Amino acid sequence: MFDYLAILISVILGLALTHLLMGVSRLIQLRHHVRIYWVQLAWTFNVILYVLALWWGMFWWKHLQVWTVQEFFFLTLYTIVVFLLASMLFPHECSEGLDCEEHFFRNKNWFFGIQLIASLFDIPETLFKSYDGLRGVPREYYVFISALLLIDVVGLRSSGRKVHAALPLLWLLAIVAYETATSIDRIAAA
Repeated sequence: MFDYLAILISVILGLALTHLLMGVSRLIQLRHHVRIYWVQLAWTFNVILYVLALWWGMFWWKHLQVWTVQEFFFLTLYTIVVFLLASMLFPHECSEGLDCEEHFFRNKNWFFGIQLIASLFDIPETLFKSYDGLRGVPREYYVFISALLLIDVVGLRSSGRKVHAALPLLWLLAIVAYETATSIDRIAAA
């Protein structure tokens, strides 16, 4: 069953990556005719990391022997949410005169709202993997997911440019710290 689901997950997450990479490509091509906003690019980098990490993390589900329709729909819906998150960063048609800062703040509430939903989806997905005996929940996960939820809420509530300049950096710091800490734990346990 997982192989069947993995194809769907791969298509959806692949579309998310394609949208982000095409957005960056269009900005490069139109660099003299668009106003680039570094915060949008920082979030683009972060969402690419998120998509890749989620894609990697989905592989744990390969070991689940018995599948339910609820698990199938839950994991599919989670990846759809992540696709929608990626789609908020760039318009589908990037044309001359695009102001990326204006686009970002026009979609800010959608971006952080969808990111909050994705973070909330990650909690049961991580706990289900532990419950099904596929992977334990790293102790650092609770601090990590709390930090992401806080960043999402602050992003939703704030319109301050300085706050929004700090958020993608804090998100990146959180994921790097989490990955470093869990890697050290795996090395120490081995």
